[in-house]
This record gives sequence, structure tokens and C-alpha cells, in this order.
Amino acid sequence: MEKEQLEKLNALIADSKGKRKFVQTVDLAINFTGIDFSKQDNRLNMEIKLPNGRGKASNVIFFGDDANLVSKAQQAGAKIISGREIPEVANDKTKLGDLLNYELIAQPALMPQIAKALGQFLGPRNKMPRPVLGTDVGSIIKNIGGSIYIRSKGKYLPTAHCVVGNESMDVNSIASNVDEVIGALTRKVGRPHIKSAFIKLTMSKPVKLI
Repeated sequence: MEKEQLEKLNALIADSKGKRKFVQTVDLAINFTGIDFSKQDNRLNMEIKLPNGRGKASNVIFFGDDANLVSKAQQAGAKIISGREIPEVANDKTKLGDLLNYELIAQPALMPQIAKALGQFLGPRNKMPRPVLGTDVGSIIKNIGGSIYIRSKGKYLPTAHCVVGNESMDVNSIASNVDEVIGALTRKVGRPHIKSAFIKLTMSKPVKLI
């Protein structure tokens, strides 16, 4: 991150830190130009690992029946939904909506059942679970907290939003996370297609970085 950008980020954090009764997240918004995201080939579906994490653990749901995998997932702090519980979730609007507050992963054997029961709800929202390959589900869940996901959705507006940290993190760590996200998007779409980038805290006004 250039010196001027780092100074803007530092000023934003210093001005807003501790002014709310909760720890505010640091959010990055990137606006694109010259890309039609309504075309499927142009849509974004990226996982970006942040070098310094997001400052908090992610909420994770693991769809699973295998006792060994379920035990490891529970030890890592995940909420469990078994195969027999999937129809119940599918028929409950509250439980369906609650899925959107979690990162979703699943035992591969349950993916067909999930697709049939929940695909119509989760698919359009780009929230279908990722199948867990292998048995190290605990490490997978822990690593989710260090990644963000950028997906084109909704009306396919030329913008992307993600969390890059929180106000309690070191400013240089947040800056490295911002650089990683912008760098990944630049490699994906090309620098000429990135129109602008803004940074803000949950309750602050946005500050332009690019």
C-alpha cells in the first residue's frame, strides 16, 4: 500500500476506533468498469486468503453424518446439520435464512441431497456448501476464518464488497489484507477494469483509496 493510502487508512482507524459498543469491521468496496457481470463468464467467484486473517473466527456449518468428521468439526467450533435434518431446514424459512449467516461446508456424500433440498434457495445466493475433501475438516474450518469470498450476485452490479479486518487489528496488517484483495482482483480482471476502491468501518463514512 502506498504511503498516502496507508495514511488515509490510519486516520480512518484512529478517528473511529472505540467509538461504538462493538468491534467494528473494516470493509473494502471495489468498483469495476468495462465488465458486464450479467454474463456468466465475467462473474466473480473467488476465495482470497488474507495474510493476517479477518480478526475473528467465522461461523461455520458442517453438513455431515460421518461420526469422525462430525466430531472434528464440532471440536473446531462448527455447527452440525445431519443428513436427516436437511429436509427440516428446507421447510423452515427461519432456518433457511439463518444459513446465510454461516460459511457452509459439507461431507461430499451429502451434496446431492443438499442440492435437491436447498439448492433452489442457496444456489442463486452463491451459498452452496463447499465439499470437504479429506478428513482434516478441523484445519479447513480454522482456515475459513482467514479467507474471504468474492462472488457476483444479485443484480450483478459492477462492485464487490468484503471484510478485510477489524478496528482492533494493527493498521499495517489491515493494509496487507487490502493489498492482497486488490492484487487478486487486479490479476483476475486487469488493472484498467478497477475503477475505484473505498475503505470504511462498519459505522464510518467511506474513504477513497483508489
